Amino acid sequence: KFVEQFPTVQMLAAAELDQVLLLWQGLGYYSRARNLHAASQQICDTFDGVFPSTYKDIISLKGVGEYTAAAIASFAYKLPHAVVDGNVYRVLSRVFGIETPIDTGAGKREFRALASDLLDIENPDIHNQAIMEFGALQCKPKSPDCDVCPLQNKCEAFKTGSISILPIKSRKTKVRNRFFHYLKVSVNDSIAIEKRANGDIWAELYQFPLIETETSIELDQLQSSESWNDIFSNSRIRSVDKSELIVHQLSHQKLHTYFYHIVLDENSTDLTFVNYAELSNYAFPQLIQKQVDLNS
Repeated sequence: KFVEQFPTVQMLAAAELDQVLLLWQGLGYYSRARNLHAASQQICDTFDGVFPSTYKDIISLKGVGEYTAAAIASFAYKLPHAVVDGNVYRVLSRVFGIETPIDTGAGKREFRALASDLLDIENPDIHNQAIMEFGALQCKPKSPDCDVCPLQNKCEAFKTGSISILPIKSRKTKVRNRFFHYLKVSVNDSIAIEKRANGDIWAELYQFPLIETETSIELDQLQSSESWNDIFSNSRIRSVDKSELIVHQLSHQKLHTYFYHIVLDENSTDLTFVNYAELSNYAFPQLIQKQVDLNS
């Protein structure tokens, strides 16, 4: 649907961000949709609507880093830029026995320099694809089949028995626990929604009104909170139904989530309400969309 709606970079650039996010719904990593939109506008404004063909210009696009720029430059234009992704880190660290942590500045520079030295500059696209595929299919993260590996005789990690510990990361990513209380506030045929702000997960997507707490709390604690009273101080609440706990895992966050279906006699809040039938016009993160689908 996304490609059908935006067949050209000009059409994507001209679209409203809300429309872009709606069509991206369910694909995850919503920052990619925002970056695509911003990059399309850069291409139209800076490059006359033509995708740039040099590494310097490609990496100037919003959302394009060293890996993506090298991949595009080599695959699309056969430019001699080495791609370094997780597969490449793994192959190079094992074959050459490199113990420099890959998540440090020094490690990234060392691996990038090595990958560039090894690059077949006459066929950079084939070389890059080959080493990435080798890491994905042969030199796998766990239990690689070293017995049939064509690089076994050259592999330092195989010689030293360090396959399982390479590549090395200096630190593990800490998972952050968050506690979300979504308020499904309804009046007649309408339900309250709000847009998420920038600077957090799911920026500029829509959700039900949210109260976030530092720890897990019970319903009576939530109802006595300042946030609850700010919303419902002048309201006559007919009923409140609390869902079961839903744990939603993101890459670096674990969301402990409850949904509360709250029925009001009338709208005496400052919340924004839309008709249930109009919910399909708004982009929601998948966690919220599942709740929307329950009411559709």
